[in-house]
Amino acid sequence: MSRSRVLAVLGASAVALVAAAGVAVAGVPTSTRPYVAPPGPTPANIVPGTPCTTSARACVDLDSHNAWLIRGGQVTRAVRFVDGDEETPTPPGTYRVEWKAESYTSREFNTPMPYSVFFAPGGIAFHEGGQTTPSAGCVKLVREDAQAFFADLLVGDEVQVK
Repeated sequence: MSRSRVLAVLGASAVALVAAAGVAVAGVPTSTRPYVAPPGPTPANIVPGTPCTTSARACVDLDSHNAWLIRGGQVTRAVRFVDGDEETPTPPGTYRVEWKAESYTSREFNTPMPYSVFFAPGGIAFHEGGQTTPSAGCVKLVREDAQAFFADLLVGDEVQVK
């Protein structure tokens, strides 16, 4: 077996052992954790239960791994997600949906990204993806949630990542 193959197997084994021990891999939540607002008064323009303002149509909280679809200042769907790791983090900021692709394959990683909603530079998107490994900066959702984000978000909609 080649040296690179041995290293790949060892690396995969280490990730599996860490996950089995209940230790979080960067970007992969190990348990459900609700969003907790910071102490003090909540500004009037914040959507209740989220860290985002009422101008957002999608809100992402990187700390709790919660994301929301928002319409008219109200949450219409709350989901869990997996984000990027330390080498390829999901970038915080305020963005706009740039484009969508129901069936897309990453050119960089040759990985399927069904129900992609691209919102940040570098190909960052909401999309369907496995929930046991970190993304390369994207917000990976289970199929049902990815389909909902794909159906609900339109080009130009605001996305806030906190």
